[in-house]
Amino acid sequence: MHPTAMRNGELFFSTYLNSASEPLIFDIGSQDINGSLRQLAPPGSRYLGLDFLPGPGVDLVLEDPYALPFADRVADVVVSSSCFEHIEMFWLMFNEILRVLKPEGLFYLNAPSNGEYHRYPVDCWRFYPDAGEALVRWARRSGYNPALLESFTTYQRQDIWNDFIAVFVRDADHVRCHASRMIDSEVPFMNGRIYGNTEILCYQPTSEDGDKLHRLTGHSKPAE
Repeated sequence: MHPTAMRNGELFFSTYLNSASEPLIFDIGSQDINGSLRQLAPPGSRYLGLDFLPGPGVDLVLEDPYALPFADRVADVVVSSSCFEHIEMFWLMFNEILRVLKPEGLFYLNAPSNGEYHRYPVDCWRFYPDAGEALVRWARRSGYNPALLESFTTYQRQDIWNDFIAVFVRDADHVRCHASRMIDSEVPFMNGRIYGNTEILCYQPTSEDGDKLHRLTGHSKPAE
């Protein structure tokens, strides 16, 4: 797991679960490759690592990537970092995550917004600033009522990746259960959204790589 993904995961847990008591956490794509979200979870967490292949950090191998073998509304938190780009139909997994979450439960998503082609075993998607709202609209068409609490894209740090971060609550009626936001920390971000605010915060139409290229070449940014 690259450095920004680890930093973002640590910030999620400290923002949303700092005072939680023994939460049940499911990790989608939990294989430990240069680090895992498991090591960042609050003490006392009941943590279950799920993946599509066996390996370090995997407690349960999923036979069907679109069917979680759990009853409805059992998990307090589901996390997934650097995995959704490898799920061919990630929107189906999103619905499964909502199904197993408690009404006030949270889903934390970290997915690349740029980066090299990396097949585990496939590499299908990149996530841009409107992805979180699009997932909410898809879920509502599917009969769920989630809310996007926040989303943003992080800057690169010690690597090539820009991470798209999104935090959802399973049922919009429970937004008030979660007052704190990662976006209020000192971590720099671009193209942020926060529940209840239609404004895009720190709006930046050019990617970080594109901005660097423009500066290096001395060319002006392309017109919108």
